[in-house]
Amino acid sequence: MEDTPQARESRRYFISGMVQGVGYRYFAMRLAQRFGLGGYARNLPDGRVEVYAVGSASKLQEFRKELARGPHGASVASVAEEEAALNPKFERGFSIEH
Repeated sequence: MEDTPQARESRRYFISGMVQGVGYRYFAMRLAQRFGLGGYARNLPDGRVEVYAVGSASKLQEFRKELARGPHGASVASVAEEEAALNPKFERGFSIEH
C-alpha cells in the first residue's frame, strides 16, 4: 500500500548525546532514504542533532527506533519527538542542512 498525501505526517526529532562529529546526519539521511522519508538533518549549536521527517506514521515510528540506536561511534542519550507542520518543500528527498 502506497502512502497517500493524507497519510503523510511530519515529526521533528531532537537527538542528544555524542551525536555531532560522528556522521549522525549522514546516518539519518541513509535511514530516511531506506524508509522512503523526506526531510532534513542538521546540527544544533547546543550539541544536539535535529531531524525533520515526513512520511507515513508506521515508517516514522520505525525511523525513530533507528535514530535512537545511532551510527557506530555515536552515543545517543535521548530522542525527543514532537509533531511538526507538514512542509511541502521536504516531502520528497532528504537533505543535510547547515
